[in-house]
Amino acid sequence: METKLLQNKIAELKKLMQESGIETDGELERLESAVQASSNTELTWKRVELARHPDRPYAMDYISRIFDDFTELHGDRAFGDDAAIVGGLAFLNGRPVTILASQKGRTLKENVHRNHGMANPEGYRKALRLAKEAEKFKRPIVTFVDTAGAYPGIGAEERGIAEAIARNLRDFSQLKIPIVCIIIGEGGSGGALGICVGDKIYMLENAIYSVISPEGCASILLRDAGKAKDAAAMLRITSADLMNFKVINGVIDEPPGGAHSDPAAVAASIKEILLKDLADLHGRNPAVLVRYRNQKIRKIGHWNEG
Repeated sequence: METKLLQNKIAELKKLMQESGIETDGELERLESAVQASSNTELTWKRVELARHPDRPYAMDYISRIFDDFTELHGDRAFGDDAAIVGGLAFLNGRPVTILASQKGRTLKENVHRNHGMANPEGYRKALRLAKEAEKFKRPIVTFVDTAGAYPGIGAEERGIAEAIARNLRDFSQLKIPIVCIIIGEGGSGGALGICVGDKIYMLENAIYSVISPEGCASILLRDAGKAKDAAAMLRITSADLMNFKVINGVIDEPPGGAHSDPAAVAASIKEILLKDLADLHGRNPAVLVRYRNQKIRKIGHWNEG
């Protein structure tokens, strides 16, 4: 509200000075740019807060509303089962699908069990095992992404967290079945990418998707963790930003106040998109599916040589 008042006052001053023929030497323009930057920072941080809201629906909340007969499968067949990654079989209006999702907990006990949605290597290996099974039986894959990142613990490093994520990036890009990914909350770095390589990628309106958390970026680049708001705006992590960069295929609207104010309506919107996209992708030649998926990935970003 204060930003809007400032913008209105600046507009009035500009009009008055133009009518009076007074030169400002660009001072008003610089002030206007500063106010706009502050507005963008506040808007971005509001999205960050909504993406992390404790009442925001998690993956299992959407799975129960969108799919029928969900059966969870466990284990990576090598080390153990990681509850931060949920995977299993379900039906979407009669069509069998494989679901992969990062899952947070609401209570202290649940968060300890789910490790706050931060997966270990065995979580990504479980996801890849189920993805390969889906390819064998020609089931499309739907993923739900909501994680601050992969777990950075010593045990995760010892068991090869970087290798597990890298293998998922490589193998998911080559799967000969449709893959649709939905970022429902936080999409943090490689932890999100491990289950977010797909033919179609969507973000909820108030979700975020970034190579690093705002706090991490502020600590490393700005030398001050307290500047997380500024870092968030610099990172361009909102759904609108990612849509402009053509990293995602679309933005799913949320009700005023965020997804937690009407989870059923958001679930209905996600289901509508899944039904449309899976019907479209199902009829495509698998080789063509893989080719276009890889072309899409390679077109993200740009670089200069010399």
